[in-house]
Amino acid sequence: MNYQKKEWQSLSTVAEISSFVPADGIPEYHAIIRLTDTKHTTAEQFNRIEASIKLLQEYLQDSVLVWKRFFLSDAINQHAYIKHSEEKTAVSIVQQPPLNETKVAVWLYFTAGVRLTKNAQETIMSHSSYIHLYHTQLHSSDGNETVQTERLFKHYIQMLAAKECTLEKHCRRTWVYMQNVDTHYAGMVAARKKCFEQEGLTSDTHYIASTGIEGKYISPDVLVFMDAYAVYGLKPEQTQYLYAPTHLNPTHQYGVTFERGTAIDYGDRRHIFISGTASINNRGEIEYPMNIKKQADRMFENIVTLLAEAESGMNDVVHLIVYLRNVDDYETAVSYLECNYPQIPHIIVLAPVCRPGWLIEAECMAIKEIEDKRFEVY
Repeated sequence: MNYQKKEWQSLSTVAEISSFVPADGIPEYHAIIRLTDTKHTTAEQFNRIEASIKLLQEYLQDSVLVWKRFFLSDAINQHAYIKHSEEKTAVSIVQQPPLNETKVAVWLYFTAGVRLTKNAQETIMSHSSYIHLYHTQLHSSDGNETVQTERLFKHYIQMLAAKECTLEKHCRRTWVYMQNVDTHYAGMVAARKKCFEQEGLTSDTHYIASTGIEGKYISPDVLVFMDAYAVYGLKPEQTQYLYAPTHLNPTHQYGVTFERGTAIDYGDRRHIFISGTASINNRGEIEYPMNIKKQADRMFENIVTLLAEAESGMNDVVHLIVYLRNVDDYETAVSYLECNYPQIPHIIVLAPVCRPGWLIEAECMAIKEIEDKRFEVY
């Protein structure tokens, strides 16, 4: 993986970029753009982020912007500042305040040589023999968190069916956000489990790599919402589920239903999706309560072990999203990343994890170059 940083001093922004550029095949780029100055107004901050996105697109030349997720400090009031042009990019918005005291940051995914089409909450990326489906901001505004979860999954399943896809065979990654995770997580988990069972996802089959975390939608009536990624055209043997049993236990043993990690093999590369991971052991217990530094150590030990199961490592990671429960732990988290993983594009946001005892959680994606002639290239 090649890592670089671009800074636009006139905009007070910086972009951290990871580049996967194989000898043959299409390149992939992940980037995190952050503001470096907190003094600008809300409108100015959003304008500077948008200007930086355009400059990065120009820098990456013929690449296509497939996905962008905005992390906002106040989604209800700030989402209007996000420019929705005729672009076909998948756009995700979540209230998870960047902890560098700015109002907005963005995570971007670019690639090249692909065709994008868009229909409302669905962006379709076509290339080679695969169709990649990005669904964002799936939600319902009626009922409690259980009802809303049931309805958003029902809607998602219907959208997949329209593309001849199913939740069980094609969905490979979800992000589920909840207002007040301490209150609404259990209801979401129960509704998701019921839906999964109906769709053939059980402890005897498999689940889906996922992050379930606190985050607010642009409307206060929405208690739960979701982003999701599915791939059409995969053979069953292209997907590997990651367990790391020396460090982690199956999630169903403590009542939840997601995979710790999922690897997808293409003919020329492996994509590894690591779910939201915290300081947990293989008995499902929190390790190092109330110690942010030791929790970070164990969290990354778990991530490294999951990556190793997919024959990859931290030097293959394209981005890190780090979630903190307490704003007072921000400087510790910054110092930890600067010391251990300074090159990896990352964002640290305020987002309590699903158990109060977890002070920190992280998710990541990695890309590793491989050659497997059984499968079509990415």
